Amino acid sequence: MHEPAAVPAPAAVPAAVWKNSGRLADGREIIYFDESPGSGRAQVRDTRDLSDEAGPATGPESGIRWDPLAGEWVVIAAQRQGRTFLPPLEQCPLCPSRPGRPTEIPASDYDVVVFENRFPSLYGAQPGPAGPDGAAAAQAGSGGTPEGVGGTPARAGGTPAGVGGTPAGAGGTPAGAGGTPAGAGDTPAGAGGTSAGAGGTSAGAGDTPSGRDSLTARRPPTGRCEVVCFTADHDSAFAYLTPSRARTVVEAGADRTAVLGAMGGIRQVFCFENKGEEIGVTLHHPHGQIYGFPFVTPRTRQLIGQAAAYARSGNGNLFDDVVASELSAGTRVVARNEHWTAFVPAAARWPYEVLLFPVRRVPDLPALCDAARDAFCELYLDVLRRFDAVFGSQPPYIAAWYQAPAGGTATRNDFGLHLRVMSVRRAPGKLKYLAGTESGMGVWINDVVPETAALRLREAR
Repeated sequence: MHEPAAVPAPAAVPAAVWKNSGRLADGREIIYFDESPGSGRAQVRDTRDLSDEAGPATGPESGIRWDPLAGEWVVIAAQRQGRTFLPPLEQCPLCPSRPGRPTEIPASDYDVVVFENRFPSLYGAQPGPAGPDGAAAAQAGSGGTPEGVGGTPARAGGTPAGVGGTPAGAGGTPAGAGGTPAGAGDTPAGAGGTSAGAGGTSAGAGDTPSGRDSLTARRPPTGRCEVVCFTADHDSAFAYLTPSRARTVVEAGADRTAVLGAMGGIRQVFCFENKGEEIGVTLHHPHGQIYGFPFVTPRTRQLIGQAAAYARSGNGNLFDDVVASELSAGTRVVARNEHWTAFVPAAARWPYEVLLFPVRRVPDLPALCDAARDAFCELYLDVLRRFDAVFGSQPPYIAAWYQAPAGGTATRNDFGLHLRVMSVRRAPGKLKYLAGTESGMGVWINDVVPETAALRLREAR
């Protein structure tokens, strides 16, 4: 049994986060998440003249199209080709505004700020019923519906929804690339032999075109894209935020998950960070993004389908059982604390990949209790710094939150929220590319043994 690294008890964090919203010069919403009240930042006027901007394109080049062979939606967003690309520091649009140099953030300083993307792939979602059944993402039982604007405390905290203290499980189990696997004999017993590919499960069934209409199905790009700035410090990184600042970022993510999930037409909220030019980052300032999709994403459908098939085979909750299995084996656990476990999945796709699961299974960020939010920040910062220590520098990575779809209760009760951190760096100076087998066949070939990656991360300080 390999002993995972122990993470200290969470440090004290601010008692509340104050949420205030305003409008940018072109009408986009900006929301400040302040760590103290009365900042007045949302009242600072955007002095830029953006009247000549056409806004998001609405022609035939913009929208979502159905791939009938893969059973997946594809977003076409050619209008984003002109977005800002790797500007120098003095032209960074995510730094606070200075006299004579207005940016996307009108205030002269900020803690955490969220605003509608100036170059969105998805746009136009409005407040209203969410999900195919009109059920808003009320995060039932989360005890943490974010408050309104105007300086109201935004911190949620509260009792996790409908989970009854069940130990968390893991997700990340590979599924088919869209549909029922052709070879049932290839599927491990208990997996059920099905995936949630091309509309084969209730999650996302309303998103799936049928019949001949599916051959050329198109829809408007209804949704929402937001930018989340973690700090006003251009030269910092998430790994070097304080636990209290990381907690503010978590509060912003929980708030936006609830707000976007309650918008009409949004089926899933995705919070993520792209870090490093090798990933495709076009702005160096520490930031993440939040997408409100008008469909349930393929990866989420796979997770839901695998969990449903596992349960139908007479097993328990797949998320719970995978984490329990990882804890029992111990060889891939990187670090843990009272509320979270971080481990390298047994079938990791990326050279360095870590999943973080709460001990108490919840469906999404708003359902996390205060103690779990605090403990996450300590563990996540520890994991990111271990990534840095392994390579002796900050590696490129993607950090992706997997949450239950908006609306409905059956899927929410069974889904296990988790964060997946993936680095494309396989060794110093060497990257993992998605070449023929990965891009062509969806078969991943990993150059690093998962147990070796976990050992290196455990030993890295």
